[in-house]
Amino acid sequence: MEYTNLGKSDLKVSVIGLGAWQAGAKGWGKIVDSDVKNAILTSIEMGLNFIDTAEVYGDGHSESVIGEVIKDIRDEIIIATKASGSHLKPEYLERALDGSLKRLNTNYIDLYQVHWPDIYISLKDTMKTLEKMANDGKIRYIGLSNFSICQIEEARSYLSNLDIVSNQVRYNIIQREIEEEMLPYLNREKISVIAYSPLAQGLLTFKYDYSNLEPSDVRKSNKLFSEQNIRLIAPFLSVLRDISLETGHSVVQLALNWLISRGNVIPIPGARNRDQATINLQSNGWRLSPEQNKKIEDKYLEIKDKLDTF
Repeated sequence: MEYTNLGKSDLKVSVIGLGAWQAGAKGWGKIVDSDVKNAILTSIEMGLNFIDTAEVYGDGHSESVIGEVIKDIRDEIIIATKASGSHLKPEYLERALDGSLKRLNTNYIDLYQVHWPDIYISLKDTMKTLEKMANDGKIRYIGLSNFSICQIEEARSYLSNLDIVSNQVRYNIIQREIEEEMLPYLNREKISVIAYSPLAQGLLTFKYDYSNLEPSDVRKSNKLFSEQNIRLIAPFLSVLRDISLETGHSVVQLALNWLISRGNVIPIPGARNRDQATINLQSNGWRLSPEQNKKIEDKYLEIKDKLDTF
């Protein structure tokens, strides 16, 4: 397993993390806790040490599942969780953190993130509260999620002796909106990109499209799965399949490896069972050739301006 620093912190994290939204067991079809636990254990056995969750995933269920798995190896794992955007008032934030600590079976969080900004709450009060939590030893580092560059800069301005180490945003081989401004900024400031939806919510697994989604599936609200977009993306996926055959790695592994090769990007794919975890973790330790990367870029540029992914 390859490892990298999380931002300017001293945390050495695996270049692939585990996203635990699915572990919340809501909105992702049938999820079995024992299978998810096996996925977590398999990931750890293969060298993964970075797990990302949030208090809203399954109303805390994701955190509880992770807490059960890691209780005897807590210090070997770097845990990232998130406070809901509706819990950013200081008094709410304190309760949110205490709830996460209890569910995760731990007395500290390695990376505590603001899940999304709330323009109606004082960001200064939120950041000062987070800094106090760090000074009290309850959290080690502060991260953000879904923040704009202006919001990141404002958040950083309220911190006295800490800095933001990460911003968690959507990023995958198809949905690349962050490359225009956000990615260059984060690279320049040495703030890590934690990439959620690295497999485009399963589109890159070839298991899901607009025709086979259940009404309660979270993908129903993702425009990427519209009939028009699926049709536009098909030629791009065909190129990925061809390169997959050349490399002997699956399209899933190719897409995750592509993100790893960006340099300052840590993808956090989900895994609902042992097999999915194994596939994900075989995405590091190799690289696509310049020729293969060029094929991907050329085909992406053909569809880039036609996609409606927001």
